[in-house]
Amino acid sequence: MSNYSSQIVRIESELLNPHALSLPPILALKALIREICLSPKPGLVDMNNNGAHQDMNFQTFIKSISAISSWFEDFYQYGKSNANISTSDFLTNIRPIGLECEKAMFTATNQVNTHKGGIFAFGLLLSTIGKLAQLKSPVTVPIICNEVANICQGIVNNELSQNNHRNSVGERLFKQHNLTGARGEAESGYKTVNQISLPVYQKMLNSGYSEESALLQAMLYLLAYNQDTNLVSRGGVEGLKFVHKEARDLINQGGIMQQNGREKMLRLDDELIKRNLSPGGSADLIAVTWFLANFSK
Repeated sequence: MSNYSSQIVRIESELLNPHALSLPPILALKALIREICLSPKPGLVDMNNNGAHQDMNFQTFIKSISAISSWFEDFYQYGKSNANISTSDFLTNIRPIGLECEKAMFTATNQVNTHKGGIFAFGLLLSTIGKLAQLKSPVTVPIICNEVANICQGIVNNELSQNNHRNSVGERLFKQHNLTGARGEAESGYKTVNQISLPVYQKMLNSGYSEESALLQAMLYLLAYNQDTNLVSRGGVEGLKFVHKEARDLINQGGIMQQNGREKMLRLDDELIKRNLSPGGSADLIAVTWFLANFSK
């Protein structure tokens, strides 16, 4: 058993209580566990190092996942209980749960943001799946993602393009570079996942590669094509372009499938750490990729 697999078994046995959680929240938490165990992830916290981060490590993420686990069940049950309300009210009323979940995360991590993006993504996905389950709808990738897009319709315009005087990082990057970040990904129904990382992941699995190798290859494609606002926040558009180019070069050489693919990923990790670049948006999307892969098309 690889270190990746053995760590997942260990962490799941410690954190997950299948008697207290429904299946979709369990899958979401398993997705987050796989994301943090996946190594090497250039610029990101993993089992090898802290990436381009000084304030968090592998154990910080484990504490965070433990702290937010019960709230993932609340997202799912919210969707089931509010299946028939309007989409605008549905989105509005998810937010208080998300804020409480974030509060639990910050308490567990001493105010370090480990999973804010993951809470946003899985809050939407789990609430949506709860809604679909309550309505007796098929729960497939296209249906889940279409419903998330419907629920989030207008979120970019309402929260990023309006002059709300909050001057958040998301607003600034949208106004300066037209980057929509996590909100845009949700409003698109996770277009980047559906068009890029999920097909790569599934193709790798179908070709006989391990889950770990398939996720690493999917991660490389996200680094190559995702418009990651975390990279722009840390390194400007030049940082984003650098990561895109380096990842695409690795893909053209065969990616993780080439004989020294992992070594090249490690070298890219060193480069991103040196440049203080962390593709946190892609980390969230690799977790979403694994999660959606568990729902048949």
